[in-house]
Amino acid sequence: MVMKNRAEEGTSASTQDNISLDTIARDVPRNPRVAAHLTSSRNARKALYVQSSPIRNNLGYKIISWQSSVYPSFLHNVLLSNGELTIQQPGFYYIYAQTYFRFRESEGVEPSADPDSESIRNPKQMVQYISKFTDYYPEAILLMKSARTSCWSKKAEYGLHSIYQGGVFQLRRNDRIFVSISYVELVDMDKEASFFGAFLVS
Repeated sequence: MVMKNRAEEGTSASTQDNISLDTIARDVPRNPRVAAHLTSSRNARKALYVQSSPIRNNLGYKIISWQSSVYPSFLHNVLLSNGELTIQQPGFYYIYAQTYFRFRESEGVEPSADPDSESIRNPKQMVQYISKFTDYYPEAILLMKSARTSCWSKKAEYGLHSIYQGGVFQLRRNDRIFVSISYVELVDMDKEASFFGAFLVS
């Protein structure tokens, strides 16, 4: 009789544990993947130049020639329109972007062989901005910016530089994030070098 009671108690405890585990499993939120990684390519260079336009608050020129359908780019539960990622699920997001700048000498211009000539081209201040539009404010809100001034040698055929930045921000549903830059003519839209993305952290 004692053995039977102990067996029943063990079975009851096991059943309770299973019920508790099932309850916990049901209570744990199963959020879908929320992430985006956008890239571009050299053949989007002309589109970038034609379609980019100044935006408010002196935030440079918005890049709109991102693509999301060619590997390694992708979209999961985030919308892309006019160069902007639209947030569908509120939360904390890690947002990142890298822009590749390439200085090219104009066609027909040869590097000067005169040792007395200036050896440095005019300095260029390259700035990358990451901003957002929200339903609660009429203008773009700057989230991050990174800048560098580079002086490329006149003896070099071209000069290269990249700017990367990233950070965690709280975003609401329908917030729209985008990247803009200061010098459109210096941007090289290589898919491995210029990219933009975000993913839900919590």
